Amino acid sequence: ARRGRASSTAPARRARRVSTTPRASIADLPKDNASVKVLVVGGTGYIGKFVVRELCAQGYDVTAFVREKSGIGGKSGKEDARRTFPDATVKFGSVSDVASIRGDAFGDADGAFDVVVSCLASRTGGIKDSWDVDYQATKNVLDVAREKGAKHFVLLSAICVQKPLLTFQKAKLKFEEELAAASSEISHSIVRPTAFFKSLAGQVESVQKGGPYVMFGDGQLASCKPISERDLAKYMAECIRDPKLENKILPIGGPGEAMSALQQGTMLFEILGMEPKFIKVPIEVMDGVIKVLDTFAGFFSNMRDVAEFGKIGRYYAAESMLVLDDEKSDAEKDEWVYDASKTPSYGTDTLGDFFKKVSVEGLAGQELGDQAVFK
Repeated sequence: ARRGRASSTAPARRARRVSTTPRASIADLPKDNASVKVLVVGGTGYIGKFVVRELCAQGYDVTAFVREKSGIGGKSGKEDARRTFPDATVKFGSVSDVASIRGDAFGDADGAFDVVVSCLASRTGGIKDSWDVDYQATKNVLDVAREKGAKHFVLLSAICVQKPLLTFQKAKLKFEEELAAASSEISHSIVRPTAFFKSLAGQVESVQKGGPYVMFGDGQLASCKPISERDLAKYMAECIRDPKLENKILPIGGPGEAMSALQQGTMLFEILGMEPKFIKVPIEVMDGVIKVLDTFAGFFSNMRDVAEFGKIGRYYAAESMLVLDDEKSDAEKDEWVYDASKTPSYGTDTLGDFFKKVSVEGLAGQELGDQAVFK
């Protein structure tokens, strides 16, 4: 009864039940990085940019497969992409089109890439966008990778799929399961990071201008161990070589203790040398708004995504971005226990250092763009 939810270990268990037919793996990769051909999809996204640059810095033969119009609002063209990745080969096409992946990315050649790294994520978290990108487009890439003999697939997922209440979580989890089930043909590493620094930076500028720090409940409803883009990119690069990270689901957070919204806000005021000023909003306010949005969504299809965005905001306000404790959680009673001690830490960048940096340099490069709903 206790583990009635979609367990974070379920895909891994399914992978162990498949045939023991010899499969491609990390051990099959060339020994020197320069000989390992890596395809990155989703490379122009927020995390993807760091991943492409990190892989290039480590000497891999990297190809970034991107849209002709990419970036926030599709404002970046081909030359912008090439300037962004001067040390990588940049190819253009659509992950929504299997023929484009096969021809434009892989070049219709078997063995074109040894490793595929997917940083694909829906731009908005909307219902259709989530299934189109988090599931279908990512599956398109996997299907061609299997067809063309790639040996290893590194997936950027999210820790929140362990309690899938939102559409994008369900879409990601469905793909995770299919990736694990394909382990007889291609090995994998499923990386589930906690919160990103950028998702916690939305109030820095308003607080600097004298505004209050807004939080839900008492500010201790949820906690996280945020990880920097740079550290996450390094961890994903390790997944290419480290056999201990092969065929596993890998929750990962940054260094230090888990922090609640109250602790994050207190730290921000201390860094700015300002007297703390908080506004605590009852979580029930969001519940009321969501009920209204759901009612409208029942009559107007164009309101469905708006209702979904409300649910996304509510989820992040109330759910910790930490590993769920299977033994203490009870799905039937809707009781969920998160465990910071079971959430691995990695890297050296801290949220405090990030707050200090952006308080001086501003938030350039940290824009959420289409994902501003996550602020």
